[in-house]
Amino acid sequence: MTLITQHRVTALSTLLVVGFLLLFAIDPTAFSSLIDASYTWSATHFGLFWQVFMLVNFVVALVVIFLPGSKLRLGDLAEPEFPTFQWVAMILCTLLAGGGVFWAAAEPIAHLVSPPPVFGEVEPLSQDAVKYALAQSFLHWGFMAWSVLGSLAAVILMRLHYQHGLPLAPRSLLHPLVGEKGVRGWLGDIADIVSVLAVFAGTVGPIGFLGLQISYGLSEFIGTEDTLAMQLGTIAVLMAVYLTSAVSGMHKGIQMLSRANIILGLSLLAFLFVAGPTWFIVSHFFEALATHIQWLPQQALFRGDAGWFGEPGWLSAWTVFFWGWFIGYSPMMAIFIARISRGRRIRDVILLMSLGAPLLTMAWFTILGGTGIGLELENPGVISGPFEGFNLPAVLLAITSAMPLDVLVTVGFLILTALFVATTGDSMTYSLAVVSSGSEHPPRWLRLFWGLAMGLTAMALLTGTAGGIGKLQSFIVVTAVPVSLLLLPSLWGIFKAVKQ
Repeated sequence: MTLITQHRVTALSTLLVVGFLLLFAIDPTAFSSLIDASYTWSATHFGLFWQVFMLVNFVVALVVIFLPGSKLRLGDLAEPEFPTFQWVAMILCTLLAGGGVFWAAAEPIAHLVSPPPVFGEVEPLSQDAVKYALAQSFLHWGFMAWSVLGSLAAVILMRLHYQHGLPLAPRSLLHPLVGEKGVRGWLGDIADIVSVLAVFAGTVGPIGFLGLQISYGLSEFIGTEDTLAMQLGTIAVLMAVYLTSAVSGMHKGIQMLSRANIILGLSLLAFLFVAGPTWFIVSHFFEALATHIQWLPQQALFRGDAGWFGEPGWLSAWTVFFWGWFIGYSPMMAIFIARISRGRRIRDVILLMSLGAPLLTMAWFTILGGTGIGLELENPGVISGPFEGFNLPAVLLAITSAMPLDVLVTVGFLILTALFVATTGDSMTYSLAVVSSGSEHPPRWLRLFWGLAMGLTAMALLTGTAGGIGKLQSFIVVTAVPVSLLLLPSLWGIFKAVKQ
């Protein structure tokens, strides 16, 4: 990309973010109404398309694994740039950030209390509801979610960037449809700007609501009020951590932070597995996995009372929301995965993203969320009580407080949440800087710019009317409309990339 194009994308993206914040500051009611109306329209008119696209994307990824060309090594390197453990750690920590702790604890209990309608009449809080609660969580954080975040798109970007010299940017995903001239034109600018806005909103949201969870946990833990000052201070500390990591570079901060994240996460999960309801966790993991695979087509395409193009109701708050979130994230995640996967085979990337990482995530959800479910069934009300009123942040604290060594476990999970936020913050700061600079080694000042912009935006939304963080999180579903169209050429472009 030319310097003018890079500056144009950065300037227009920044202006749109500033306009977004100004509307929030000037008229919060109009801001809220606009987001709500846009969210409903997007979920209603694109919900079915996203459901079909997610399923087809996963199926195509599985097909590519078996093609002879999938043995090709990517990125003009004969050997992987990063060792396997570090490669897997960076990917898992970046993509699990929003779900690794917060949703892994809260979503299974939410589906236990209110079973998903796709499975028909299921008694809430019953033994029979366990497999369905976990299976629904597996849908949202499993095969299709991981596949769209970095399998086909990442492979295509690597082929086009390293073999054909096209930018390592979302615009290059248009190549199978518009060719190189279209990629470098105004259509490419739009693709980059929309993707920047999507991942900006999608990263500020987790920084905000996971920062709030940490603040809530700290206030409950030390017995003080969860004040605005504590919330802002928590986000400021998180911002300092991920900025330090992002500025230090791919081979230092990001890699070290991911390694620490994985080691702490595995240690805490091992403790829960041993000290918690071990047999309950093991048996229900396999039962829920079998249920999920058996029901996968029905779960993926469930529409309920919405019909083909009606307002999706329950889906709007769950599946369609997650699909919009992951689709919006996909181009920037693909850039990050493309950068750290040099020297890997096409088959390696797709196997990890479409099968390996999803299975690890399902095990993660079963250990953390399954522990909460096991505790609830053994002692009714111990988890569902704090959860009452859809109090998602309270679930993690309820689980850790019911475990042996509760103080140590609670502190460990609060630190883990902070590390998850930091790993996503630093990796997305890097990806935004790559698109803005047109280089896979962006200058430090540009990483600082985007990292500060995301952190300060989260803090600004906290100081305004309640719900600003949630509205920004909903905004990524709106941006997923054009981003999903940007990803569409990957479904056929991948075959050309593998064949070449």
